Amino acid sequence: MNLKYSFSDISKILGEKNSTDTSLIKAISFDSRKIISGRSILFFALKGNFRDGHDYIKSSYNKGVRFFVVSKPNLLDSFPGAQEILVEDTLSALLKLARYHRDQFNFPIIAITGSNGKTTTKEWLSKLLSCKFQVTRSPKSYNSAIGIAISILELNEKTNIGIIEVGVSSLNDMKQLREIIKPTHGIITSFGSAHRELFKSASDHLSAKLEIFKNVENLFYPETLKLEKGIVVKQDSNKDIIKHFKLAGDFNKINAQMAISVALFFGVESNELKKNVPYISPLALRLETFRGTNNNTIINDTYSLDIESLRDSLEYQLFISKEKKRFAIIGLLDSKHENKYRLLLDKFKLSQYFFYYNGEKINYKFENSNVLIKGNRKLRMELLANKFKEKNHQTYLEINTKAIRNNINYLKSLLNKDTKILCMVKASSYGSDSKTMGHFLQKTGIDYLGVAYSDEGVELRKNGIKKPILVMNAEEKTFADCIEYNLEPAIFSIKQLESLIKELIAQGCSNFPIHIKIETGMNRLGFDKSNIQELIDIIKTQPEVIIKSIYSHLAESNIVDSIFTKKQINSFNNISMFMMNNFSHKIDRHILNSEGVKNYTEAQFEMVRLGIGMYGVCGSENIQPAITWLSSISQIKTITPSESIGYNRSFVAKKNMTIAIIPVGYADGFKRILGNSNGGVFIQNKFCPTLGEVCMDMIMVDITGIDAEEGETVEIIGKNQTIISFSKKANTIPYEIMTSFSQRIHRIYID
Repeated sequence: MNLKYSFSDISKILGEKNSTDTSLIKAISFDSRKIISGRSILFFALKGNFRDGHDYIKSSYNKGVRFFVVSKPNLLDSFPGAQEILVEDTLSALLKLARYHRDQFNFPIIAITGSNGKTTTKEWLSKLLSCKFQVTRSPKSYNSAIGIAISILELNEKTNIGIIEVGVSSLNDMKQLREIIKPTHGIITSFGSAHRELFKSASDHLSAKLEIFKNVENLFYPETLKLEKGIVVKQDSNKDIIKHFKLAGDFNKINAQMAISVALFFGVESNELKKNVPYISPLALRLETFRGTNNNTIINDTYSLDIESLRDSLEYQLFISKEKKRFAIIGLLDSKHENKYRLLLDKFKLSQYFFYYNGEKINYKFENSNVLIKGNRKLRMELLANKFKEKNHQTYLEINTKAIRNNINYLKSLLNKDTKILCMVKASSYGSDSKTMGHFLQKTGIDYLGVAYSDEGVELRKNGIKKPILVMNAEEKTFADCIEYNLEPAIFSIKQLESLIKELIAQGCSNFPIHIKIETGMNRLGFDKSNIQELIDIIKTQPEVIIKSIYSHLAESNIVDSIFTKKQINSFNNISMFMMNNFSHKIDRHILNSEGVKNYTEAQFEMVRLGIGMYGVCGSENIQPAITWLSSISQIKTITPSESIGYNRSFVAKKNMTIAIIPVGYADGFKRILGNSNGGVFIQNKFCPTLGEVCMDMIMVDITGIDAEEGETVEIIGKNQTIISFSKKANTIPYEIMTSFSQRIHRIYID
C-alpha cells in the first residue's frame, strides 16, 4: 500500500475537520500483529465478533504507530504523541475512506465474484493482463467488506487496471460494496450452492451476486450460466491459446478460458498470451490439484478451514471427481467443532471422511480416488498433502513470497518515500528461480530488476518481464542482445563503453540507457577517479548513450559505523556529484544493499539494491526467513556395533543405532563438509547429525530414539536450522548455499 494522504486529509474525509497535522499516511492497518514498522501507518480499531481493535492500541503504539481511528473516546490520553480520529463506527469509516480513494481514479476496475474460482481467476487474469498493464489486484482472498476496502486502498497512480474479488453477502451489502468499488467490468466465474443459506431462493442468491455488476459496461460469464446480458465465455473458445495451458482438470480450464477471454478483450496480444499461459500455475494451498500415489487425485486446500470454504472445496471436488470415489481429510485443532463439519460432509455423500488432529499417525490408504485435504493452517496440513504426492524427487524448497514481500516492505519503510528499489534476481534469483521471482517482484511495484549477465535478462524478457533490467556484468559480445531485449548494461571501462557505442551506431540507436559503475574501494569492476573526466567527455559527445544511474558497491555494509564504509560513501558522493553536474538530465545513484539500507540509511541516494535480504538473510529482527529446504526419509535401518556407514567407512558404529537415509546430497547443494556429524537435519524438531560422508544424492543421519517413519518430513533449513546457522556449519556464507541449490530441487511458492 502506498497512500499519499496527510493525516489532516483523512480527518476531513472522515468528517473530523479539526486536525492540522500534515504527517504523511502511507498505509492503514487493523491487525497489530502484522505491523513491522508503525511509521506512517493509520491504525483502524475495528470491532469483530471475538476481538476489539481498541484492545490492541497499546501494541500498535509500541510498534511506532501514532495515528488511530477509534470509536471510543479518551483511549489515547496515556500515549504521548498519539493522535486520533473519533468516529461512530470504525468499519464504516474504513469503507468511507476506500470509497473516497476509489473516486480518485478513472481506469478500469474489474469485479470478480462466483461460487468457485474467484481467487484463481483473479490471479491468472492479473498475470495475463500484466503483459500489457500495471495491475493492482485484491491481495490473497480479500473479498469481504474489510478485504475489499484494503484492496481499493492498494490502487495507485501507477495502476492501469484494478481487479477486485467480491464475496457474496446480502443484497443490501452488495449494493454498498458496489458503491465503493464502482466496477466498470465484471466477471462471474460460477454459480453454486455455497452461501445459499443466506438467501430465500436460488434466484435471490443469483440476484445478489449480479447486484455488484448493475452498472458495469461488460459482464463476462461462463456458458453454463444463462444470463440475459453480457459476454459469454465458451469452453471451446480460444483454441489456439488454451492448447498451451498445462494444468489438468475441466475446472482449471474454465478459469483459464475466462482469464484469457478477458485479457483478449482488454487488448493483450494473442502471441503474448501464448507465451504466458504455460506459466499459469495453481495457487499454493488453494485447491491445488496434483497427481498422487496409487492413481489418486489430491486436492491440497490447506490455506484455511471454515464452513464456507469447506463447502467450496467439496463442490470443487464433486465437480472434478467424475467416477472416482471421494474422500476427505479434515484437520482440526480440537473436537469441539467436529459435529458442525459432519453435518456438511454428510450432505456431499463422500465414500468416507476422516478428522485429523495434531500429532496423529497417518494410516489412510486410498487408491483410484479423489482425496480432499483441508484443515486449520496451524496444523501445516500441506505437509500431510505432500505425503500423498507422487514424487519424482523428494527434496524441495519452499519459498515464502509473503515473507519476501514483508521484508521488502520493511526495508522500504526505512527509506524516503521517493527512493527507488532495485531487486537483484541474479544467479537464478539466489536459487529461487528468476522467472517466477521476476513476475512476483514485478507485481510488488519495485522499480528495477538486476541481473549479473545478459542471458539472465534475455530469459526474463522472453518470459514476459517488462520492468527495467540492469545488467551488472554486460559482456561485449552480448551488447546486441542488450539492444534487442531492452536491457540496460552497466559500464565499467572506456573500452567496454566504446564497444557498446560502435554496436549502437551500427544499429542506428540513440539515447540508449547505461549505468556507470564507480570504483570506491571494493577493487572489482568500475571506473577509477582518474578516468571520470575522460568518461564524461565521451558520453557528452556520443548521443548513442544516456546515463540512467551511477552506482558502486560497499565492501562491509554489514559492519555498523565502519570508517571504511563512510569513506566509500563520501568518495561515491563526490564522484557522482561531479558527474551529475556535467549533465542536465536526472540521474539516479545507488550504493546501498540490504544491509546498507539497515545500517547506512542516510546514504540511500535515489535508489537502493535489495538482494539476499529479501529472503530473510539480513541482521534484523524485523526480517523474516523466506526459504525452507525440506526432504523426507527414504528408508530407516538398524545398525549394529562395528557396522560402517557410507563411502570410505568413515563412520563405524560403536552401539546399536537407528539411521535414516535422506535423498539429498552434494549434487543438491548439501556440502560434503557437512558429513561425519559436522552438519545434520531436523526430524520431529530434533537434531539428527550426519553419519559418514555426504554422497552425491543422499545422506545418512542418526535418528536413534526418534519414533520416525519412512516418508516423514525432514527439515534441512527452516525454523530449527536457519540458513545462517546451516552456512556456518558448512564453513561458508548464505549466498553460496542459496546459489548452490540444484535445479533438480522442486521449488514451491507459498503465500
